[in-house]
Parts: sequence; structure tokens; C-alpha cells
Amino acid sequence: MENQPRQPHEHHGESQRPDDGAGPRDGSDQDRTSQRAEAPNWPTPKIYAASLSDYNAGVLHGAWIRADQDEDEIEEAITAMLERSSQPGAEEWAIHDYEGFSGIELSEYEQTDTIARLGAGLAEHGPAFAHWADCVGTGDQDLLDQFHQHYLGHWDSMEDYAEQLLDDLGIDTEGLGPEMLRPYIRLDIEAFARDLACELHVGIDGDGVHVFEA
Repeated sequence: MENQPRQPHEHHGESQRPDDGAGPRDGSDQDRTSQRAEAPNWPTPKIYAASLSDYNAGVLHGAWIRADQDEDEIEEAITAMLERSSQPGAEEWAIHDYEGFSGIELSEYEQTDTIARLGAGLAEHGPAFAHWADCVGTGDQDLLDQFHQHYLGHWDSMEDYAEQLLDDLGIDTEGLGPEMLRPYIRLDIEAFARDLACELHVGIDGDGVHVFEA
């Protein structure tokens, strides 16, 4: 079954077929230690740019455009889509659908530089970058570019992160206090993890937690 763009603002609704016959979206078109390495097989971030002249005339015309391109390349693809319009002088466009943005919400009139910036970050870092963008916002390029300086890694839980932090610091949680009292002394890892979460930026997904320095 083909996947087509949805109407504006209906990112969970029914799909409609554009007049240029967009086919299945198969992705062929346009340092710090963590518990696991980032995988390279994330969905390609893409937008569906639609001609507003056509839309206002009751025609669905647009194109799926990869967001992991330079801003100039994205704008060239949009211009090419508008040049194929059936409406004379078509110039205005809007984002009527998007995919592969890992929960980042785009506005209908998102700027192409923001699209390119987010697309590049998602293509390189996947969901971790989406959590960072959710934390710092999508409008500040300097903060978005600081992903590497702040990203600590991905763990199954904050408790796992807390345990690794203690291990990295050389703290033996089994050897706290005088030897005769050690059987009775236990570090509250859950409480420690909760306190750490208050001091850090933590993005939670179905596969664990992404941890960032605040």
C-alpha cells in the first residue's frame, strides 16, 4: 500500500495521494562512553512540501524531500516541485506532512535552515538528537550544535547510569564503611539515580534513557 501525505496539521490522520504520484516511502529518495553504540539505520527524516496555490485550487501537489541535505539542496527541491505545479506562478509552499523526526514537531512553515539542521542531526545521531532538540529547542543553532559536548550516552535506566558513574569514580558500593558493618550498609541506587536525573537532562524512550549534561 502506498503512503501519501496527510492534510495540514493531521499528522495522525488519513493519507491522501498527491497528484505527482508519490510512491512508497522506503528511504531511497531524496566522545563519551555509553552503554551501547549508536546505530546507523534510523529512518531518513523527510518533509512533504506542498504547493499552496495547488492546495487552494483543490489539487494535491507536492513532493517528499529528504531533510538530511544542505539548506540549498532542500530549497532547490522545493523550487523544482513548484515549477511542476499546474497553477501559474506557484510560489508559496508549506509542510503538509513529515516523517523520521523521532518526535520533533515541525510547524507548517518551518524555515529550511531549521529543517536542514534537524535533518543532519537526526541522520547522524538518531533519537538521541531528537531528545536534545526537545530539551534545548529547535530554534537555537548554537545549542543544537553542542550535542556532542553534552551527550553522555544511552543506558537501559537511570539506575544503570548511576551504577556506571560510581564505577567510573572508583567507588566500591560493596565496600562502604568499616568491614564489620559492610553487610548492613547499602547505597540507595534508586534515590541516587533520581537525584542525578534532577541535575541532568534525561530523555526517556522505549529503549531506555538518553542522558545529557545540563
